[in-house]
Order: sequence, then C-alpha cells, then structure tokens
Amino acid sequence: MTSLPSSINRRVVIKSGKAIGDGEPCYVIAEIGINHNGSVELAKEIIDGAVRAGANCVKFQKRTPELCTPPDQAGVERDTPWGRMTYLAYRHRVEFGEAEYREIDAHCRALGVDWTASCWDEPSVAFMEQFDPPFYKAASASLTDHALLRAMAGTGRPLIISTGMSSQEEIDQAVGALGLENLLIAHSTSAYPCQPHELNLRMIQTLRAAFPGTPIGYSGHEVGLATTTAAVAIGASFIERHVTSDRSLWGSDQAASVEIVGLERLVRDIRSIEEALGDGVKQRYASELNVMRRLRRVGAANI
Repeated sequence: MTSLPSSINRRVVIKSGKAIGDGEPCYVIAEIGINHNGSVELAKEIIDGAVRAGANCVKFQKRTPELCTPPDQAGVERDTPWGRMTYLAYRHRVEFGEAEYREIDAHCRALGVDWTASCWDEPSVAFMEQFDPPFYKAASASLTDHALLRAMAGTGRPLIISTGMSSQEEIDQAVGALGLENLLIAHSTSAYPCQPHELNLRMIQTLRAAFPGTPIGYSGHEVGLATTTAAVAIGASFIERHVTSDRSLWGSDQAASVEIVGLERLVRDIRSIEEALGDGVKQRYASELNVMRRLRRVGAANI
C-alpha cells in the first residue's frame, strides 16, 4: 500500500518568498559555478537560458583564491585557454569580483530569478552579503568545515548543505553543529560525471527519515536526465544540476553539466512528474467512467 504524505511540516521559506519543501513545486537550481570561464557575457547567456528553461535559481561559486588554492598546487603551471599560467593565476582568472557580480545581480533581478553562490571561505560569505542572497549553499567539500558552515548559517539565511564525499557520521556532525532551523540537505555523490551505480538515490529517503521536518534535495553530477527526475519522484524537494551553454567548452565541470535544451527537458519532466504523483488518495476519475461501463460486468450499471 502506498504511504500517504507525512504530516510533518518539511518546508523552508527563502528570502524571495518561495517555499521549498513538501507540498511545494520542486525548486530547480541551475548551477553555473565556474562554467562561465570568467566571462560575464557567457554567464548572462547561461542565466538567460536557465530562465527560459524554467529554473528557479542560478548559482555561482565564490572563492578567495589565496585561501582556497592548496599551497602545493598554487605555483604549479598548467595550460589554459588564456595561455600557460600557475594554478593560483588561473583561479584568479575565473573568479568574479564585485563589478562582475553587480552586473549579474542586476541581470537576475531584471529577469526575476533567484541567484546565490556556494561560498568556499569566510571572507566570501562577507562578500556575498552585499547582494542579499535568498540562501547559501555549502559545497560537499565544505561539509566538514564547521566554521564556514556556521558563517553562512550565522547570516540568518537558509543554508543548503551538500553531502557528497561524506559519511553519515560527518553529515550528523554537520547537522549537530548547525541545528535544523533553516537547514536543507542535498544528497550528492561527488564524481564528475557520476556513474548510475554510484548515485544511490535511496539516500534521499534515508535522509528524509533521519531528519524529519528538513527539506531534502538532490545535487546531481551524472550524464543524462532520467535519474534526476527519479530523485524528484522519490521525494527530493529541490534539485541542482550544473548547466552550461556548451558541454564541449573548456573547464572541469563542463562534462558533468546539462546544456540549456537538456535543462528545458528536465524542468518539463519534473513538472509532469509532480502532476502525475497526485495525492495518494484513490479516486475514480471522470475519464474512467465510460471505460468502466463498457468493461465491468458487475457494479457499473448505476454509475
């Protein structure tokens, strides 16, 4: 027998006024990250496509390169589309500053789409506060950085924590450090791209049982769309997928990203699934009556 929806209030309201959680449409986050390759114009192009596709939010990543670049990697030279440079110089090359984010902020406000960022260090949280984001997202790599998690949660904004590359114990410790108020949790596997046998989508149900009252979502890095829609079907309140204008572009996240046409299909299919799930209460639809009259031998005469 199909279980009925829980009566637990599993919802968080973000600053834009939208609610994320049970009984609400799945909140779709288009993760641009650094797929803009340091170009504001490319970032705007991807934002425009995400809005056309029906995404609720676009998300970037914000780092202080000197704090987030491993010391043993900072001086290592590598080939990039802008020539050969050190890894630290490359991190600066693809990092947006205040001027670029002001353009992005104005663009998103004009389009009416939410935008936010995953902050990788405490100064980046302070930097992002000037843009009044509706919520923050902690990358999976940051789940064990409790000081950073507290810095984001300390702003009073809702916080999504992502759980890739983590144990259940580490998830529990992060939740213990933060508390459950204004918290959302995303199941994730941090492989780029991720193979289907490592997606472990049933963890969405495990997290729902472990943290009643907390919206549980899914951050996917797989190739294809079917498994992301499956996540919605089994209870994900929000989903996040990396998006790009062209998967053949240079960059570490491009191969695990969805192009705009794919995002359009994904949002369309998510909305169809939501409509198809119904309320779990058995009823007889008007469209069934003629079929019932034709095919039932008993009990249909007076309908």
